[in-house]
Amino acid sequence: MDDYTKQPGEPGYGESESSGAGTAARTKVSEKVGDIKDKVTDFGRRAIQSVDNSRHSAASALDSTASTLHSSGDQISDAAHSAANKIQSTANYVRQTDLKGMAGEVTSLVKRYPGQSLAIAAALGFLVARGLRSSD
Repeated sequence: MDDYTKQPGEPGYGESESSGAGTAARTKVSEKVGDIKDKVTDFGRRAIQSVDNSRHSAASALDSTASTLHSSGDQISDAAHSAANKIQSTANYVRQTDLKGMAGEVTSLVKRYPGQSLAIAAALGFLVARGLRSSD
C-alpha cells in the first residue's frame, strides 16, 4: 500500500520508508556515541592510573634525594664542627703556650719528621715569595 492511501489509525500511518532508515541511522549513531563514551572513559581511567604511577615514582625519587642531602648535610656539618673544634684547640694552645714553648715544639717536630718539614718549608717559601712579588 502507498503511504498516501493509509488512513489515520492504521499501522504505519505517517511513517515512510525513509523514516525507518532515519531510525536505524539514529540507532547506529547512538551506538557509536556509546562506544566513543566507553573509549573516552577507558582512556581517562588509564591516564589517571599512569599519572598515579608516575606520582609514586617521583615521590620515591624525591625521598631518595632528600635522604642523600640529609646524609651529605650531616657529613658537612660534622666536618664544620671538626674544623671549629680544631680552631678552638689552636686558640687555646696559642693562649696557653709562650713563644719559647712553641719554638721548642716546632724543633721537636722537625727532628721527628725531617722530610715532611722540608716539604712544608718549601711550600711556605713559595707562598711568601708569591705574596711579595704580587704586592710590587
